[in-house]
Amino acid sequence: MSGAVAIRCRAISATRRETRLDIDAAHAPDIVGSMVDLGEIGPFDAVYSSHSLEHLYPHDGARALREFLRVLVPGGKALVIVPDLEGVSADTRVLYESPAGPVCGRDMIYGMTRLLEGHPYMAHRTGFVKATLERALREAGFAVALSIRANDYQLVAIGIKGAE
Repeated sequence: MSGAVAIRCRAISATRRETRLDIDAAHAPDIVGSMVDLGEIGPFDAVYSSHSLEHLYPHDGARALREFLRVLVPGGKALVIVPDLEGVSADTRVLYESPAGPVCGRDMIYGMTRLLEGHPYMAHRTGFVKATLERALREAGFAVALSIRANDYQLVAIGIKGAE
């Protein structure tokens, strides 16, 4: 199955409901599935996708972003966080520490080496720099409200769905 590690769709209301989707049932999501086909869920006020899009091939990443847009209410926001590959080399020099352990350039480009065995969906199949993430959001139909290079090798972007 094509898909991602995890996305979160939040319906912010008086009940403050959160719906978690993940390709891996071991993470105990509300929905086990792929972010390239979100099915009949939503609408949501916000979608949160952290370190997920890089696990998809470019064409599937575009599909996932269109799915995020589809399940959002008009004015809804997508918060997307991906590794920032600007200036990253495929070497083993540790760039930063993550909750999963040290991360080197090779991990950022191809996926965390120590997590790949037995989990092929953890491989990175595409990568982003600031301009390519912004372009992907715009091509999916989002207005880009924010796009920043964080100081820890991450890109953070917010896309907003227009009125229908």
